[in-house]
Amino acid sequence: MKTSDQPMGSPQASGYTLPVFAVAAAKAALYHLLGIPLQGEPEQPTIAVQLQPEHNRGDAVGIPVQQLACVDIDTALAITRSDPGPHLDLTRNTPIWAWVKREPWVEGYPRLILEAGEGLGRQADGTPAIYAYARRLFEVNLLSHLPVQCQLRVRIILPEGRRLAERTSNAAFGVLEGLALLGTRAEVEPSSSADSLEKARRALQQRLEQHKQLAFCVGSHGQQVALRQGIPAERVLVVANWLGPLLVEAALRGVDSIHLLGYHGKLIKLAGGIFNTSSHVADGRLEILAATLIRCGGGAEQARQVLTFGTVDAAVGYLSGLGWGSQVMEEVATQILGRVDRYIQKYANCAVELGVTLFDRQGQILTQSGIRG
Repeated sequence: MKTSDQPMGSPQASGYTLPVFAVAAAKAALYHLLGIPLQGEPEQPTIAVQLQPEHNRGDAVGIPVQQLACVDIDTALAITRSDPGPHLDLTRNTPIWAWVKREPWVEGYPRLILEAGEGLGRQADGTPAIYAYARRLFEVNLLSHLPVQCQLRVRIILPEGRRLAERTSNAAFGVLEGLALLGTRAEVEPSSSADSLEKARRALQQRLEQHKQLAFCVGSHGQQVALRQGIPAERVLVVANWLGPLLVEAALRGVDSIHLLGYHGKLIKLAGGIFNTSSHVADGRLEILAATLIRCGGGAEQARQVLTFGTVDAAVGYLSGLGWGSQVMEEVATQILGRVDRYIQKYANCAVELGVTLFDRQGQILTQSGIRG
């Protein structure tokens, strides 16, 4: 097998997505079960993971294996740890367990069965939250090593998955009880990098060649909400955290209207004049929410209580219980539109028709203001 130029097991300059480490753990467990030695030193073994499932060949990368053991003659367990490289990612150093069991194969049934263990999310119908790229990665890396007439059952366990999932918007899109193995590539593509901004600028320019009414969606979840609302895909731009520069560039390039769609815990930052929504750049979300409550007529003690919550969701839930939820979120949307308008006027000196849609972690739309298209 051809390997990458980087030595097996050395720190990765780019970093890899969660599916790569899940596949590495499963492949290491299968090797151990079959008596195939891993690469590297005994105290620091690595497993070669094929990264290009669409070609069924190509470069492989060495992923360190933390622990490895046989449970019985047909079952093994391996553990890896997520490493996104230099990029900011909440799954950094997360342990990924793969429990694999060799079983007799019955013709007509799949030879590879993927299961969600503790911490790996499930979709609404109960199926594991393991998406197309990850499934192909499992197939390419495991099936060629599986003995004839054998079926392999793989159960991925993420001991910290439930806790980490509370810090994502997975539940808004039907991923329950944990993290998902999603993505379309092996390498981490950081949303806050300069490369990411340049990529978004190119996508913006391409869309503006055909359309002057655009939807700016914060992340893939915002994109899904836009598509559910009937906004054509060719008018949708996923902007990650780079809202400020892209708003100005769109205005300078002649956009007629921009519809902002995003999770309220992200877009609320715009109401405070924060135009890079990365949590590693600036926060102030609860402070913005408390100030908005005061603006709506709420009391100082209620505003102080808002500041005690750990998340925007919890604070909005508290406000809803007081009967303030809808009014406060409507005011947040109004403040967002005002801030965005002034930002565009300041840096582009032109008028753009604006709209905003805010939704919660369950994907429920909380408020809409301005244009709807």
